Amino acid sequence: MVDAFPVRFRQGQELKSCLLEFARSRELQAPFVLSCCGSLSKVTLRFADDGLHQNKIVNYEQHFEILSLVGTLSGDRGHLHISLGDQHGNVIGGHLVGDAIIHTTAEVVIGECTRFSFSREHDESTGFPELVVKEMT
Repeated sequence: MVDAFPVRFRQGQELKSCLLEFARSRELQAPFVLSCCGSLSKVTLRFADDGLHQNKIVNYEQHFEILSLVGTLSGDRGHLHISLGDQHGNVIGGHLVGDAIIHTTAEVVIGECTRFSFSREHDESTGFPELVVKEMT
């Protein structure tokens, strides 16, 4: 079963920290992003590994429309990927590191898998804290 929690965040708020705080404050055990639309004025993204384990991190300070936001809200950082559109219709996307400042609004629906819990544990093979899913009994 999935529960849904609609929420709106406002101009000037930092999107990722708001999402994580929302999940924490409601003690959600297996939260994830179902839907998100809105806009950002600033964002930091990490792009895909170049094969040499060099992750490029880029800061943007311009207006973007949020086209897609997906991922889990477990642990201290969660794991979110975002697609953004600029004023020319160009699309960029990557791992949402943070510093995602809302320009006008962010309308989000957060889901929770009610029979499961999410956590994160360091994975030696990836070097990152990876998702651990446990079924609740």
